[in-house]
Amino acid sequence: MPIDDLQGDGEPHAPRLPLIKYLRPLWIALGLLTRVPVRLSVPPSEQEMGHSVLAYPVVGLLLGGCLAGLAIVFPFWGQDLQAALLLACWVWMTGGLHLDGLADSADAWVGGMGNRERSLAILKDACSGPMAIVTLVLLLLIKWAAIKALLLADQPGLFILPPMLGRGGMVLIFLTLPYVRSNGMGAAAARMVPRTGGWIVLAAVSGGCLYGYGNLALLTLLCCLGVLGLLRRLLRQRLGGTTGDTVGAVCELLEMVALLALVHGVA
Repeated sequence: MPIDDLQGDGEPHAPRLPLIKYLRPLWIALGLLTRVPVRLSVPPSEQEMGHSVLAYPVVGLLLGGCLAGLAIVFPFWGQDLQAALLLACWVWMTGGLHLDGLADSADAWVGGMGNRERSLAILKDACSGPMAIVTLVLLLLIKWAAIKALLLADQPGLFILPPMLGRGGMVLIFLTLPYVRSNGMGAAAARMVPRTGGWIVLAAVSGGCLYGYGNLALLTLLCCLGVLGLLRRLLRQRLGGTTGDTVGAVCELLEMVALLALVHGVA
């Protein structure tokens, strides 16, 4: 529903405007990162794109909540099929956006052969090569196996963490690496993301995870931070920064790492 429709036509609805204004970055993030059919009567400004980055972990929380709910809804079909259905729903809810980024990044990393300009050129190519396909198959296979392990451990609530931490990693990448393209999908977001607000959001995400999940969350956070530090270093060395595709790749890889850490923690 367009935001103008939510406001109504008469004066009695005027007090709702501030709430809509503050929720607009979340609508923008939902429209960008999920298949939720968000309609905005006015295209987002660069400042709003930057502020929407702060809502990425909230989108991850919503996705994780949906996965946790679905894990409870599909209890009688066997863990193999249940895990496959959860993974399919996970991919569908995001429209495969970050998987596309991972595929492009895999092709660029191998095909670029260490050359920055060649790697950036491959990232712009819409076609997927063999390395992209192999990477996606392996990642989805690992995710499926980890989802099944969490289902066997009867821990549906843990599905909240991976999507939230993956999108928290996206925020951290935007805060700590330059965006190497001037007109890419994430260029405006990278330029305008509020720095102080971003660190506050990351602190809130970390604190919330530790409060809700204790030592298991600590293990998962440490694993994700270690891998994120490595990915950040590789991106700086190869590209001198990040792109929209590599930000998506970071999200997917952190989700996988979080799932593996959780499986280890409940084993």
